[in-house]
Amino acid sequence: MTAEKLVQFRERIRTELDRVVDFWLKHSLDKEFGGFFTCIGKDGKVYDDLKYVWLQGRQVWMYCRLYRTMERFHRPEILEAALSGGEFLQKFAWVPSAGSSGKCAFCLTRDGKAVKVQRTIFSECFYVMALDELSRVTGDVKMQAEAERVMELVVRWARGDSAGLGRPVLPGDAPVNGMAVPMMVLCLVEQMTEGRAEQYSDLADWCVQEILQHIQRDGTAILENVSKEGKELPGCQGRLQNPGHALEAGWFLLKHAVGRGQRELEVTAVNTFMELPFRQGWDPQYGGLFYFLDVDGHCPTQLEWSMKLWWPHCEALIAFLMAYAHTREPRLLEGFTQVYEYTFSHFPDAEHGEWFGYLTQQGSVALDFKGGPFKGFFHVPRCLFMCERLLDGLLDQPCDP
Repeated sequence: MTAEKLVQFRERIRTELDRVVDFWLKHSLDKEFGGFFTCIGKDGKVYDDLKYVWLQGRQVWMYCRLYRTMERFHRPEILEAALSGGEFLQKFAWVPSAGSSGKCAFCLTRDGKAVKVQRTIFSECFYVMALDELSRVTGDVKMQAEAERVMELVVRWARGDSAGLGRPVLPGDAPVNGMAVPMMVLCLVEQMTEGRAEQYSDLADWCVQEILQHIQRDGTAILENVSKEGKELPGCQGRLQNPGHALEAGWFLLKHAVGRGQRELEVTAVNTFMELPFRQGWDPQYGGLFYFLDVDGHCPTQLEWSMKLWWPHCEALIAFLMAYAHTREPRLLEGFTQVYEYTFSHFPDAEHGEWFGYLTQQGSVALDFKGGPFKGFFHVPRCLFMCERLLDGLLDQPCDP
């Protein structure tokens, strides 16, 4: 593969990123109440005005990261949108709770009234990401301090003191190490320490060890859930695999390992968290990544298991291109190319812009909205943003694979 091909990848990705940003700038900002509409149909029409805190935080973070790091997105309308989202979050996301420090809502009405609170850490995680990144743009030290305050809560909850989450202790509900929690905390460590003195070194080590526990069956499988002791769990929960999530963990681990100079972890990230789940998760008949698998070959109980979703393909693109940029191993660029060809021939909407998120196993569009309760302005633009920058780096130092 020549540099010419890498240029073609970059130009398509660059064009797609511009279209995605323009779609959300045009259709998402709520100019009356602040924040963002995220339930957006294929043509940009808002079909529900509920506001999901995960997606509000992610959108603020994404706008700020683009504004701060890519010259062509250093535009007043992007900053205006980010400020609107940040103000909405700070004003409405935090829900006080008697006897505790409170929590972020999961869902809000259009004008900011709390609808639902989840007993997880993720609303708070994206609240932290949003405020920390926005504070980097604005220089607002109070906003950074608020991000650090909530980061302390997240760390406490993640590492075992879950009292503030409001979860009742039930006798049949054994503690589980789900991969999402240490992954998300590792992501926050990177966010909070970028360009600053390292203050979460021990926490990062804990995250890595928790993620590595998901390598099971003598290194032949990444399982989504394991026991707190790192053992395989019984039943469907224990057999569950999520190839896209494993790939995302792979690039989190690779980025961390490269920064720390941890060669053994680099190899594990690429071989075990990227290539292994990709081989197991790729549909040999229709192409694309399955959403869920059962490690023993049973039919997963998740009804959407065989669908092809946007975000696992985004994570695979980042993972393989990052791994190739670091190692220059041709097989990794081949993996990127395979995912690229499927992704760009199935998910983007040439007519209205942005990407469809939910395909059938055969690759046809199953749900045609562009945003919903779980799909917002995050996975697609983050993927395109990161891949464009990785390709810039590769083309600045060309090496014919």
